[in-house]
Amino acid sequence: MVIPNRILMPAMHLSMVQNSFVTDQLVEFYAERARGGAGAFVAGYGMVNDDAGSGIIIGAHRDEFLPGLSRLAEAMKRGGGRAGLQLNHSGRYNFSILLGGRPSVAPSAVRSQFTKEEPRALATEEVQRTVQDFADTAQRARKAGFDFVEILSGTGYLISQFLSELTNRRTDAYGGSWENRMRFGLEIARAVREAVGADYPVLWRINGNDFMPGGIGRTRMQEYAVKLVENGADAISVNVGWHESRVPQIITQVPRGAFAYLARGIRERVGVPVIAGHRINDLATARAMIADHMCDLVGMGRALIADPDLPRKIAAGRENEIIHCVACAQGCFDHLFNLQPVECLCNPRAGHERERRIEATPAPRKVLVIGGGPAGMTAAATAAQRGHRVTLCEKEEVLGGQLLLAGLPPGRDEFQVLARDLEAQLAAAGVAEVRMGVTVDEAFLDRERPDAVILATGAEEWAPPLDGADLPHVVGAWDVLRDRVQTGPRVVIIGGGAVGVETALFLAEKGTLSGDMVRFLLINRAEPLEDLYDLATRGVKDVTLVEMLDRIGPDIGRSTRWGMLQDLERHHVKTLAKTRARAITPTTVVVEDATGTREIPADSVVLALGSRSRNPLEVPVRGRGLPYQIIGDARKVAKAMDAIHEGFEAGARL
Repeated sequence: MVIPNRILMPAMHLSMVQNSFVTDQLVEFYAERARGGAGAFVAGYGMVNDDAGSGIIIGAHRDEFLPGLSRLAEAMKRGGGRAGLQLNHSGRYNFSILLGGRPSVAPSAVRSQFTKEEPRALATEEVQRTVQDFADTAQRARKAGFDFVEILSGTGYLISQFLSELTNRRTDAYGGSWENRMRFGLEIARAVREAVGADYPVLWRINGNDFMPGGIGRTRMQEYAVKLVENGADAISVNVGWHESRVPQIITQVPRGAFAYLARGIRERVGVPVIAGHRINDLATARAMIADHMCDLVGMGRALIADPDLPRKIAAGRENEIIHCVACAQGCFDHLFNLQPVECLCNPRAGHERERRIEATPAPRKVLVIGGGPAGMTAAATAAQRGHRVTLCEKEEVLGGQLLLAGLPPGRDEFQVLARDLEAQLAAAGVAEVRMGVTVDEAFLDRERPDAVILATGAEEWAPPLDGADLPHVVGAWDVLRDRVQTGPRVVIIGGGAVGVETALFLAEKGTLSGDMVRFLLINRAEPLEDLYDLATRGVKDVTLVEMLDRIGPDIGRSTRWGMLQDLERHHVKTLAKTRARAITPTTVVVEDATGTREIPADSVVLALGSRSRNPLEVPVRGRGLPYQIIGDARKVAKAMDAIHEGFEAGARL
C-alpha cells in the first residue's frame, strides 16, 4: 500500500455514532480531514462483538453496519489518502451500565481501577471465539471498502489484558508464561491474516511501554512486535500506557514527541514501517522524528482535530497558518468522559462540520471588534472570512488576552502558541486592520462609525471581601504568574481552582532543577538518582493551597486534573480542601475547617479567587443604536474553549 505522505491520523474515540451506527456527523468529520490531505486515516475503534464496546462505539461486528462503514470509508478517501478501520475489544474497560447491566469480560476477574468494576473471566472457548470475531470483522472491513485494518493491542484493552500479568491470572494455554500470554494476540494476527489474504495490509497498534508498575516494559514490547511481524503484521503503530497509568500521556505538560524513543526501539527490531504518536502537533517535531529515524510515519490525531488542513498547509508552504493542538483535552477527552461528541478548543468547527460552515455574506459591513483575546480574534477572523471589513482593537500592545496568562504556568506554553496562531489567522482571513495599544472610547466610536460591534473586552481579577486583603504582602495570582511581584519563602494561595493550582505549581517549581540540568547531572553521574528526583521536584518555596470546596481543582477537566494534582503532591505543595480563609494577618492566614480555626504562617498571600466580566462599552454602544454582540469573558467568565466558540458564532452571525 502506497500513501501520499507520512502523516497518519490514528483512531480515537469521537462519540459520533448512534447505537453504533455511523452518522452523518462522523462522515463529515472525516471528510473534512480527508480534504486536508493527510496520507492515511484510521477510524475507530470498531467493535468485534457485542461485548467489545457499546452503543457509543462504531459497530463493525455485524453486516447491518456495512452501509455506514462503506460511507465512512469513502469519505476518508476523498482527499487521496488511505482509509483504515481499527478493530478492538475493550475487555474490562467496558462499563456494565453500557452493556445493559451485564459485566464486562476479561482474561481474569481482576477489578478495573478505570471502571471500578470486576469483570467476568472469559472461558477458553470464548477466547477462541473472540479470535474468530477479530478475523470476521477484519473481513467485513475489507468488504466495506477500507484499504487496511489496524488491530489495537495496547492502552490496556483486551489484548493488552491478556499480555499483562497484572490482569491475566489464567491457568490454561492463554495464561502463565510470556509465551502463553502472547498467544491470544498472535492467534488473532494469524486468523486476521488468513481472513483478509496476503495482499491486504494489517497494522498493529501496540504499547511501547504499559507505564504500569509490574506491567510490560519496552524490552518485552519489542519482542512482542517482532512476533507480530512474524505472524502477519505489515506495520506497527506505537502507543503508550493504560488508562490507569499514572504517567501522563496526552496532556499539555507532556513534551512534544515525548514517546518517540519507544517507536525507535521497536523500529530497530522490526523490518516493517513504524508509526509514532502522542503529542506530535507541529511540523518541526514530526520532521525531526522521521529524519532521525525514530519512525517512518507520524500519528497526528488531535493535531488534525485542531487543524484538518495541516497537511495541505505544509505542502503549500503555509506553515505559519497552522492551528496547533494545545493538548488541553477540554473538547476531546473531557467530552468523551461525559459521553458527548468530540469538539475542540482550538477549532470551533470540529464536530460541527455540517452546521458551522463559513459562507460569504451577501451584505458586507464595517465591523469593529473590541478586544484581542481568543474570543475577539476568532470573531474577527470569522467575520473577515465571510467578507466583512473588520477592524480589531486591543488596548494592550500584544494580542492574546487570557491565553498569554494561561501559557505562563509550567508546561502550559502551548497556550501562548495558540495566541500566536490566532493572530496569524487574522492576516490569513483578511482582517483589514489590527490596532494594538488602542483604548476604544466614545470618541473613537463616533469617529469610526462601525456598522456593527463585537464586544470582547474580557475579564478582570476579582476577590470577595476578606479581612487583611489590603495588606502589602497580599498579591493577585495574575501578577504572580506575570512575575510582576515577588513572593516570600512561605506562600499561602487562597483559592484552589484552576488558577490557584497553576499558580501553586508555578511557585513550587521556583528553584528546582531544569530539564537541561537534570540531563547534565544524570549523564555525568554527578548525583544519585533519588537526589536528582528531589532536586527536580523540591523548590525554594513552601506553598500551601487553600480551597473552601470539598476538592482541589473542581473546575479542571477530568483528563488533566489528576495529573495536576499529582504534580502538586510531587512538588510538595500542601493542599487544604474544605477549608475557608477567614482573615489575613501580617504573618499568617487564619483558616477554618471542620476541626476549628487555626493560623498558617505566610510571608506572602496570593489571591486566586476568580475574575469577573469587564464590559465598560456596552452602554455607549447601545446608546448609539449600533448592533452589537458581547462574547467571551466579557459576557460570562468561562473557559478558553467557550470564548473561541462564541467568537466563531458571533462572526458567523454577522
